[in-house]
Amino acid sequence: MKELELKYGCNPNQKPARIYMENGAELPLRVLNGRPGYINLLDALNAWQLVKELKEALHLPAAASFKHVSPSGAAVGLPLSEKQKRACFVHDVAGLDDSPLACAYARARGTDRLCSFGDWVALSDVCDVTAAKLIKREVSDGIIAPGYAPEALELLKAKRGGKYTVVEIDPDYVPESRERKQVFGITFEQGHNFCKIDRTLFENIVTENRDLPESAVRDMIVAMITLKYTQSNSVCYAVDGQAIGVGAGQQSRIHCTRLAGSKADTWFLRQADKVLSLPFRPDLGRPDRDNVIDGYINQNEEDVTADGVWQRYFTRQPEPFTAEERRAVLDAVDGVALGSDAFFPFSDNIERAFRSGVRYVAEPGGSIRDDAVIDCCNRHGMVLAFTGLRLFHH
Repeated sequence: MKELELKYGCNPNQKPARIYMENGAELPLRVLNGRPGYINLLDALNAWQLVKELKEALHLPAAASFKHVSPSGAAVGLPLSEKQKRACFVHDVAGLDDSPLACAYARARGTDRLCSFGDWVALSDVCDVTAAKLIKREVSDGIIAPGYAPEALELLKAKRGGKYTVVEIDPDYVPESRERKQVFGITFEQGHNFCKIDRTLFENIVTENRDLPESAVRDMIVAMITLKYTQSNSVCYAVDGQAIGVGAGQQSRIHCTRLAGSKADTWFLRQADKVLSLPFRPDLGRPDRDNVIDGYINQNEEDVTADGVWQRYFTRQPEPFTAEERRAVLDAVDGVALGSDAFFPFSDNIERAFRSGVRYVAEPGGSIRDDAVIDCCNRHGMVLAFTGLRLFHH
C-alpha cells in the first residue's frame, strides 16, 4: 500500500487527508482493522518510535500510552507490586506476571489514567493475549505494534463494536535521513533525530554525589527517550522503569516541572492505603473511578466526600485525605529520576522536583545559571548529570 486515505485532517473540516511516501515506496504499516485518523497516526508513529527505542536501549518489552502527540505514560515490562496492580486497576488480571509486555502496558496506561482516557497504544513486541485483554477493557482509540497473536487480534478487532483501529508496523523500517513537513504552505526540512540515548549520556556527573545505581540509569533512559517524543518544553519524572509524570508543551520550564511533579505525586498517592480502600459503588465504571480518585487526592472541582456528593460514588462516606496525610506519603518517596529536554534556567525546578522524591537529574546543561542548579542539587544530595543533548520535539 503506497497511500492511505484518512477520514480527515486534524479537524473534520480539513479534507482531503492522506498519508503516503514521498519517494513512492510502500508504506511501512498496514491497517488490520478500523479506520485511523490524522491525529491517530501522528500518535501512532511517535509512540512506535518511543517504544522501539526503549526496547533497544533496555532490552525489555516497552509500551506507551499517547494522547495528542505526547505520551501520557511509557514503561518497560517490569513486574508490578500488589499496590501498583491495584492502582492501575489490573489486580484482577490472570497471567499478568507471565507477560512482561502486558506489565509494560499496565504501567504505561495506569500512570496517568485521566490523561490516558481515549489513548493510542504502542507496543514494542507482538501483542499477546494478556496485553490485548488489558487494552480491550480500556477506553482507547487504537494500537500500533509489530504484530499480533491471532487470539489477541480477534479480541482487539471486537473492541468498540468492531471499529477499534489496529495498525501493524514493519519493525525493520528506518526512515530517510531527511524529514520534511509543511506549515502555511512552506516546506521545512531537517535531519531526522537519530540521536542514541543510552548509559553513556549520563557520564558527565557535575555534583558532589556521584552514586548513580543501575536502576537510576534505567529510569533516566526511560525519562529521556520519553522526552524525545514529547511536545516541548517538557520534563519527565520516572521510577521503576516507568514514566510517572510528563509535563509537556509548556512555555515555562518550571510549569513543566510542576505539572509533571503533580502527576508523579498523584501516582504515588494512588497507591496509598486510604485511596486503595475507597468504598466504591459496584456500579461505578472505571473512568468514573479514575475521576473520583483524582478528585479525592487533588481536591479539584468537588469534594467527593461531602454530604450529598459521596452517595453518587461510594457505599459509605469516606474520610477526607488530609494535606498532612498526603504530605506524609510523599515525604517517604525517594529515588525518582528526572529528565528535562533542555537546561534548567533556575534552581526552582530542582526545589520542586525534590518535593516529589527526585534523587537523580539529567539535563543538557549550558545555562548561565548552571552553578545555581548544581548548588541546589548538592544541598539536597542529588546526582546531576549534564547530557549535552537537547531534545526539543515539535
